[in-house]
Amino acid sequence: MVDLGSNSVRLVVFEGRGRNPLPIFNEKAVLGLGRGLQTTGRLNETAMAQALTVMARYHAVAHAMGVGPLEVLATAAVRDAENGAAFAASLQQCLPGVPIRILEGEQEARLSAEGVLMGFPGADGILGDLGGGSLELVELNQGEVGRMASLPLGAIRLSDRAGGDVAKARGIAEAELSRFPWLSAGKDRDLYLVGGAWRALAKIHIAQTSYPLSIVHHYVLRRDEARDLCGLVIAATRRTLERIPGAPGKRIQDLPFAAVALRRLLRATGARRVVFSANGMREGWYARLLPPETLRLDPLLSAGQEMAARYGRDTAMPQALVDWTAPLWNQESPEDTALRQAACWLSDVGSHDHPDYRAEQSFLRVLRQPGIGLDHHARAFLALATALRYEPENDAPFLTTARMLLDTGAMRRAEMLGAVMRLAYTLSGGTPALLARTSLRVSGGTLTLRLAGSGVFAGDSVQRRVEALAAAYGLEGIVEVG
Repeated sequence: MVDLGSNSVRLVVFEGRGRNPLPIFNEKAVLGLGRGLQTTGRLNETAMAQALTVMARYHAVAHAMGVGPLEVLATAAVRDAENGAAFAASLQQCLPGVPIRILEGEQEARLSAEGVLMGFPGADGILGDLGGGSLELVELNQGEVGRMASLPLGAIRLSDRAGGDVAKARGIAEAELSRFPWLSAGKDRDLYLVGGAWRALAKIHIAQTSYPLSIVHHYVLRRDEARDLCGLVIAATRRTLERIPGAPGKRIQDLPFAAVALRRLLRATGARRVVFSANGMREGWYARLLPPETLRLDPLLSAGQEMAARYGRDTAMPQALVDWTAPLWNQESPEDTALRQAACWLSDVGSHDHPDYRAEQSFLRVLRQPGIGLDHHARAFLALATALRYEPENDAPFLTTARMLLDTGAMRRAEMLGAVMRLAYTLSGGTPALLARTSLRVSGGTLTLRLAGSGVFAGDSVQRRVEALAAAYGLEGIVEVG
């Protein structure tokens, strides 16, 4: 699909129709189509000419890739401009047979909400999607879409309305937001942020704090951290902003106005923290292509299953491993159960890598995977558990990222899960049939591995791994044959 926005135009091509959208082509051109719209009432003439060229290229790329369906979604600038309809007609001549939809504000807001819910199924709070021309706001109640609004507070439009004056922009944003008292329902809840300018703020914070994972999706800031970041960006000169690590050059002039909008929105909602989402309108469009049963799937578990199908050897082994490990964690929370199950699905993703690099390759593959339902804690936990299944050195440098993101309890659980998965693969060679002839149980101070009477399980490596696993639990390890 093509997202034709007030600031940029982007072609995104998704592969397949799975629970986790997988973009295999993603190209953006920053044109500023809506720059000057507030003054002239018309789309930027230079940007329109550039857009026709860019869209012709996107059409050729999509055609060559065999994309279907292909659709253009135009947002605030095109719907509000006097010449928006005429521009859309010009585009239609460049893109014969391609639907061009000019979205109303609430349509844009709902698509954005549906995209966010793809990665945050139980989202609870207020969603803000900041574009160049408008700010879409949506109330989210534990995964359900509530009240919606579209405000003329996009970063470009706010700058134009304020004449480039940040102080004046504060008053404009506050007045606009005050028209929607329901925003106060966000008090002490989460504020979900969508949009390139706000993602740029997250990237700045990641760079400034040397945060160990450079992924904006699911990045979280406390309320006070978000306020301080906005204050820094608002007060900075253009030259200072250009020197800030992580600041994108093409968005420099819009960043102070994006920060103003965020700070006023924090005040209006009373949100306790902000959560950044890379998902938005484009993923909402994608979600509508999926059958309901696919949308209902857990994105965390689906991500593990999709990776297992892509990289593993036997798709029956992960579920067998889920069942085999269950007796060791009979009092786990639902969140811990989901992580254990996902780890079992990811347990063999390094099977085709070079033996000397399986741990590291698996770690990086899991940590940086495109799964949209994984917060940073889940990424770190699953990456660590998967890597430890391949028995790397304890002080391997690549493990540092996970250990910086996890607390002591989570690290210990990941270490135990890695150890039990390592034992399972040693016993079975990665085959469910052999694993079914073994079982684990914990009783008193003893961890017992029971083996069917067969020499295929004999060997020092089995005993050594049982002892290592038992030691991780603080238990005595016993092997029974019979």
